[in-house]
Amino acid sequence: MAAIDADALNADSPSGIDLAGVGRDIDEQGGINIEITSDRTREDIANNRPGTQLREKILNLPDSPGVYMYVDCRGKVIYVGKAKRLKRRVSSYFNRRHDSVRTNLLVRSIVDMRFIVVPTEEDALNLENAMIKEYQPHYNVLLKDDKSYPWIVVTNELYPRVFMTRERGLAARYYGPYSNTQAAKVVLDLIRETFPLRSCRHALDERGIARNKYSLCLDYHIGKCAGACRGLISPEDYRTYITRVRQILNGETVELERYLRSEMETLAEKWKFEEAQEAKEKYEIVRRYNAKSVIGETDVPDIDMFAYVENDSRAFVNFMHLHRGAVTQSLNLEYVRQRNDTSREEILSMAIAEVGERFGRKFSEVVVPFEPDVEFVGVDFIVPRRGPKRNSLEVGMHNATQYMRDREKQVEQLNPDAATDRLMERMQSDFRLREFPRHIECFDNSNIQGTNPVASCVVFRNGKPAKRDYRHFNIKTVTGADDFASMKEVLHRRYTRMMAEGQPLPQLVVVDGGKGQLSAAVEAFDEMGIRGEVALVGIAKRLEEIYFPGDTLPLYLDKKSPSLRVIQALRDEAHRFGITHHRNRRSKSQTISELDSIKRIGEASAAALMKEFKSLKKMKEADMEQLVSVVGRSRARLLYDHFHPDGQ
Repeated sequence: MAAIDADALNADSPSGIDLAGVGRDIDEQGGINIEITSDRTREDIANNRPGTQLREKILNLPDSPGVYMYVDCRGKVIYVGKAKRLKRRVSSYFNRRHDSVRTNLLVRSIVDMRFIVVPTEEDALNLENAMIKEYQPHYNVLLKDDKSYPWIVVTNELYPRVFMTRERGLAARYYGPYSNTQAAKVVLDLIRETFPLRSCRHALDERGIARNKYSLCLDYHIGKCAGACRGLISPEDYRTYITRVRQILNGETVELERYLRSEMETLAEKWKFEEAQEAKEKYEIVRRYNAKSVIGETDVPDIDMFAYVENDSRAFVNFMHLHRGAVTQSLNLEYVRQRNDTSREEILSMAIAEVGERFGRKFSEVVVPFEPDVEFVGVDFIVPRRGPKRNSLEVGMHNATQYMRDREKQVEQLNPDAATDRLMERMQSDFRLREFPRHIECFDNSNIQGTNPVASCVVFRNGKPAKRDYRHFNIKTVTGADDFASMKEVLHRRYTRMMAEGQPLPQLVVVDGGKGQLSAAVEAFDEMGIRGEVALVGIAKRLEEIYFPGDTLPLYLDKKSPSLRVIQALRDEAHRFGITHHRNRRSKSQTISELDSIKRIGEASAAALMKEFKSLKKMKEADMEQLVSVVGRSRARLLYDHFHPDGQ
C-alpha cells in the first residue's frame, strides 16, 4: 500500500475515514505482526538515517495532509502521526539527531513506513486518533479512558421516566455525559424536588391504567408523584412537566427560574396563595441550583470550552459545554505520555477531535487556554485573558486540576512507591545524576557577626525528612565570620567520618549559598577524593538559582517543579535546624558568661545549674532551697545574693 486517497473517505463514519478498509490494507501489506527485513546499516541507525528502500519511500511522499505509521522489524506499528505536509514531516525524523532520547529510540526502531493521504489536516487528526486507539503504538500519547460516564435519560413512554444510567440503548433521549456522578445526582434531585414525576419501572399504558392494574406507591402519598399509574394526571399535563425537565437538562435553568417567578407572581395577584406558595418553593429550589451551577454568561446561547493541565507523565483535559451559562455536558480525558515529547498543543487537538467524535458535535466557537496545533474548519478558537469567558475557563482549569489530583491519589494508593519513583526519576533528570537521589544531604552555616558559628546538616531519604540523621556542628577551626572555610570544615568532618565508619555516601549534596559556598564545597570534595562519587549543587536564596560545579550560568527550575520543591524544603529545614541550634548555643553561652562572673561558681557548678534549670531566667526565679539542692549552701548563698542584690 503506497497511499489511500480521497476515495477511502466515508462521510458516514465519525472521523470521515473508512477505518475497516484501512486496517485490512495494512494487514495485507505486512503492517502488523509480520517479520520485516531492513536494509538500514548500523551506521544508518547510529546517525538516524533511513535505509535505501525507506529513503525512496520518503522521497516519493506527497506534500499533502495525511497520516504516517512507523513499523518495527516485527511488523508492529510503533508510532502513528499526522502531518500537514507528509514529506516534510517524515523527513524531519531522519535528517538530524533529536534532543529527545525517546525520539532517537523511535527512529532507531523504524524499518518501514506506511502512509495515508487525506484531504485536510482535520481529517488527518481524526484518522490519527482512530488508529492510535486501534493499534496502541508504544511511542504515542495514549488516551486512558476505561470508565463509562453517567447519563440522564428521559424515556419515550406515555408517562416518561427520568433517571441516571451508564448504558445507552433504550428508545430515549440521553443528556450528558456527566464526568462527576455527584453532579448528575444534583440535577436529578433538582428535577425530583421540582416536579412530581414517577420513579417506578412499570410499563404504563392506557389499558393497564384503565384496569387499575397498578397501585399507588409511597411517593404519591408524600407528594413526590402525581399518580400517573392510576391516571390521576393526564399525559398532556405530565408532558408539561417533562418539557420543563428538558429545559433543566438543556441548561435552560435561568429561563425556568424566570418562568416560575412569573407564575408565582401571577398566582399571587389572583389570590391563589396556596398555588403561589408551591410555585415559590419550586422557584427557590431552581434559584439555589442556578447560584451554584451557572458559571458563564447567561445571555450567551452555547459555548464549548476545553481546559488543560499536565504533570510529568500525563495530560488532563476537561471539556464543558455551556448553555446560557449552565454546564450541560462535561467530560474529563486523561492522556498517558512518555516524558515531554508530545506538545500540549497536539494533545489539545486530540482532545477536541475525541469530544467531537463522542458527542457528534460540530464546534463553532471554542474557548481554550492556548491554540491547538490543527486548524479545524469553521471553528473559531478564543484564548480569553480576562472577563466572563476567562472566569469560566478558570472553572474548567480547576476541574481538570482536581481530576489530575484524584488520579494521582488513586495511583499512589494502588502503588505507594510510584510517586516516589516518579520524583526520583524527575530529580535524576533535573540534576544530571547517574542514579536516583534516594539519599540527599543539605548544609547551612549560622553565626551572628562571627560569634558562636555553627552549621547544620539535614538528611532527606526518598524525598522526605529523615530527622534521626540530622546533625549539627560547632565550628572549631575557623575564627570569625568565614562561611566558606566553615563549609569546608563541616564537609570534611561529615564525610571523613562516614567513610571511616563505612557508611554509604549520599547521591546528592546541596549547600545553601551561591557560587562561593559551592566552590568551597568543591575544594573539600576534591581534597577528600569524593568529587566523582557524590553530586554537588548549590542553591541561592534570592531567585532560587541552582548552581552546578563548573557552570557559569545557573539552572532555573520551574517554580512548580517537584524537584525544586524538594530542594527548597531541604534548604528551609537546614536553615531552621541550624538557627535553632545557634539560638540555643548563644543562650547557653550568655548564661555561662554571667555565671563565670560569680565567685566560686566554676564550670562544673555552671553545668550542673544549667542541667537542672535549663535557663538563666529559671535560675533567678529559684528559691534558696532549690539552689542548695544543686550546688550546696555556700555557693547557693552567693548565687542568691547575686541574683537578688536588694535582698528580695
